[in-house]
Amino acid sequence: MIPEMGHFALIIAFVLALLLAVVPAWGAWRRNVYAMALAPRLAIGQLVFVAISFTCLAVAFLQDDFSVAVVASNSNSLLPAIYKFSAVWGNHEGSLLLWSLILCLWTSAVAVFSPQLPLLVLSRVLSVMGAVAVGFLSFSLLTSNPFARLLPSIPPDGNDLNPLLQDPGLIIHPPLLYMGYVGFSVAFAFAIAALLGGRLDASWARWSRPWTNVAWAFLTLGIMLGSWWAYYELGWGGWWFWDPVENASFMPWLAGTALVHSLAVTEKRGLFKSWTVLLAIFAFSLSLLGTFLVRSGVLTSVHAFATDPARGMFILVFLAIVVGGSLVLYALRAPAVSSRVSFSWVSRESLLLFNNVVFLVATLTVLFGTLFPLFVDALGMGKYSVGPPYFNAVFVPLMALLAPVMAFGPVSRWKRDSTQRWKAELLVPGIVAVVCAITLPLVHADYNIWVALAVLLSAWLVCGLARDVWFRMGGSAGFPRGLRRLTPSYWGMVLAHLGFAACIVGVVATSQYSIEHDLKMSPGETDVVAGYEFRFLEVAQVRGPNYLADEARFEVTRNGELVAMLAPQKRRYLASGSVMTEAAIDPGVFRDLFVAMGEPIGEGGAWAIRLHYKPMVRWMWVGSIFMALGAFATVMDKRYRRQRSSATSTAHGTEYAR
Repeated sequence: MIPEMGHFALIIAFVLALLLAVVPAWGAWRRNVYAMALAPRLAIGQLVFVAISFTCLAVAFLQDDFSVAVVASNSNSLLPAIYKFSAVWGNHEGSLLLWSLILCLWTSAVAVFSPQLPLLVLSRVLSVMGAVAVGFLSFSLLTSNPFARLLPSIPPDGNDLNPLLQDPGLIIHPPLLYMGYVGFSVAFAFAIAALLGGRLDASWARWSRPWTNVAWAFLTLGIMLGSWWAYYELGWGGWWFWDPVENASFMPWLAGTALVHSLAVTEKRGLFKSWTVLLAIFAFSLSLLGTFLVRSGVLTSVHAFATDPARGMFILVFLAIVVGGSLVLYALRAPAVSSRVSFSWVSRESLLLFNNVVFLVATLTVLFGTLFPLFVDALGMGKYSVGPPYFNAVFVPLMALLAPVMAFGPVSRWKRDSTQRWKAELLVPGIVAVVCAITLPLVHADYNIWVALAVLLSAWLVCGLARDVWFRMGGSAGFPRGLRRLTPSYWGMVLAHLGFAACIVGVVATSQYSIEHDLKMSPGETDVVAGYEFRFLEVAQVRGPNYLADEARFEVTRNGELVAMLAPQKRRYLASGSVMTEAAIDPGVFRDLFVAMGEPIGEGGAWAIRLHYKPMVRWMWVGSIFMALGAFATVMDKRYRRQRSSATSTAHGTEYAR
């Protein structure tokens, strides 16, 4: 009965989404206030019924209702309750329902927390988001019903959840990633609403910018958690593989980063209007493309769930309608929203323009590397693989170009500046950065030119930010009172750029200085990695809630002092018989020690063992957290709350009535 209730609630949600897509749009066209005023209520109603549907599916998983096909395929009675719940989105049908739920959450959030929006604009924005919801809910109902039954033959137990997904990472990573993916639908909806109104100005950018920053922050955290999950779960110490499905999440992030900066220029100076609209369309289109890559079956990946061509065709048609329709509207309206404000090539605007061009080129680079093998295969020209050598060769230089410019951005002036002033502002930070690049890599035994370059760029960025903060707060005379004058938006920029600097150091240091030993070890043997002595003590049998494991015990010492006791495992899951590696990690600020078990080798208790020394690997993830916190901080800026006080004067948005 509960699955039928969930299915019925999903049908009602689809009807409400259809009404949300049609009624407010008709009201905006006919200037019918009552029809436009229905939009927030329809958005909340849609959320309520999708939430009911999602809850019913979660109950089916928690109650081991194996008459539901998706539960029988992705759960098991021995599965711990927390993983039964996360298994709701550990499959194609459930993850798509989670996507729809998060889309409805974003839609309702816009409806509830945007009282400053003119009614005409709000109705158009919610109508566009309702149309997107129609596409995804119809996808669930027509091709991916999560409540399909296995009647009358009900299996006694389920097939179990993929062991790779039986991890806390599954609980956090996909929801955060989807919050970012789907969050760009808000920026997309604002862009389409502005194009329909035929006018863009600073108000539009100010309305759209907080939502875009929050979506970008969630996507940053989602990608970061995915990288961390891969690092400790897959058993070989890698943190990024340039996997096509990883790229599918990375491309919207790159486009979204350009969009965040472009919105800042549009809000402050009224520039880059057409560019900003196009980036909003591009970012959400890449999110839909990622959905197609994961759900269509064209890729083989741990992330890919569906292999049904009908599903892929449905998403491809939906993608064509959304992208094609929005680009046609953009082509018709773009001349009306072009910017007419001038600026010097030596100015903050030019630096932000360069930033956007670099991020757009990086996005297109990753897009080409991801789709090229698919096109070649579709044309029957054979199998091609585009891997890390290509991506590293083209992506790394682009980021190296970007870092120096990021130091100029905060200290530069709008509209017009001078290179002489830049030189005066950044001469001392530049000298400090060069000294750091020469001396800091000497801490390691081997001086590495790539690490030195990373330190140079990061120190240049950090010192430039410190110089700008010092100047803005009025030097020592202004401390600490001057700190209070700095806005949350400014602190958000500082945090995000500091996070980027930390990521640069972390990526380069762990790539250049990592040490890996793959060897055969028996209990009692030792191996030394980067001055750490790993002693293999024993192998013990361990029983988990739904698995049996061989657990190795390692004692790690340095200069005779105990550093850590590590216990990697080789697990065999009882329901499916799958064998998984669980690495053991001793984390640290400046290094990780990583041990993973391979397969038993011959007689005498010998095992294939992988030992890693990973310097500064956590700086990447800490830097990503700083970037996300920076994006969240910008939303606290007073000017976004101040809009509400003047909302009544523009309640019907007559300036957008065209």
